[in-house]
Amino acid sequence: MSEFLPFTRPYIDETAIAAVCDVLRSGWVTSGPKVLEFEKQLSAYFGGRPVRTFNSGTCTMEIALRIAGIGPGDEVITTPISWVATANVILEVGATPVFADIDPVTRNIDLDKVEAAITPRTKAIIPVYLAGMPVDMDKLYAIANKHKLRVVEDAAQAMGSNWKGKPIGSFGDFVSFSFQANKNITTSEGGCLVLNNEEEAKLAEKYRLQGVTRSGWDGIEVDVLGGKYNMTDVAAAIGLGQFVQLDAITAQRRKLAKHYFKVLGADFEVQTGAQLPQEDYESTNWHLFQIVLPERITRADFMAQMKERYNIGVGYHYAPIHLFKLYRDLGFREGMFPVAECVGKQIVSLPMFYAMNEADVERTCAAMCEVLALPPNLR
Repeated sequence: MSEFLPFTRPYIDETAIAAVCDVLRSGWVTSGPKVLEFEKQLSAYFGGRPVRTFNSGTCTMEIALRIAGIGPGDEVITTPISWVATANVILEVGATPVFADIDPVTRNIDLDKVEAAITPRTKAIIPVYLAGMPVDMDKLYAIANKHKLRVVEDAAQAMGSNWKGKPIGSFGDFVSFSFQANKNITTSEGGCLVLNNEEEAKLAEKYRLQGVTRSGWDGIEVDVLGGKYNMTDVAAAIGLGQFVQLDAITAQRRKLAKHYFKVLGADFEVQTGAQLPQEDYESTNWHLFQIVLPERITRADFMAQMKERYNIGVGYHYAPIHLFKLYRDLGFREGMFPVAECVGKQIVSLPMFYAMNEADVERTCAAMCEVLALPPNLR
């Protein structure tokens, strides 16, 4: 059997590994000069906007909500198709999550349904850029401005994506990125938050480290309830090594995505009943290459056959958030968001990572087509 092909694999070169060793030898491994350097480079990439790094791309969204003053009695609209963290942070600040169904083509939140879900209690929107594909940013901010809402962009998967040539994060309101291990660039674990001004950035610094403000040699004050969310210099050293390769990583992923479409061909959807992603080589960074399987095969069966027969790993992103018990207990039920439920039942993520090559794409496509071609009685 061929060597195992995972659905994702981080690429960390020897330069980044050496930089981590230098940090470990330096004696300063927590937040320090590498974090400051990483934040400076990120800020330059985002057009000079303030950026602060954290130990995850989850706390970044929670902190953005806290800075925006979102809390009990407020509603925040988001998508039901995302990692559960996107909705959990709304609960963490005491607010109420409100879901809007997704667009069947982009699989992102349907902005028309967002506007329909706005009430006098709505204070913010958290759009998610699934697989790195941005929503219509012009329409998003037109809605937010019309209703005076804050926006916390869950751009966890969108580092390297853009809207009309402008990098995601270089404009807008709060923008949250993840550097978790399977993201296009990684710090092993971590994230960053792009903010609007230095006042917000200072408040973010308080929230990420116990609410502490220091002055002079021994001055210390605590005036907000913060947590322990700071990024380490070890993580930042990895991030610095990854960040210089962002353009190359994005270009390679777009090349692989283009090859997927070429190999599968124009008749793939008709022949198999599966649904391909929206074909885009300008805006998205192709963090994931996702298809929606036809109803005749279960996702578990498809994933098992790809692994057991062909030694190919397949990912699953994501289960509909509103159908988890935590959210059912809040009153959400099956049938409330039919498009999200249909997509969430059958969506899979095919192998897609920087070190892949076109032969890997061809191997994946051949295996997938064989699995999808098998009638149920022969599987």
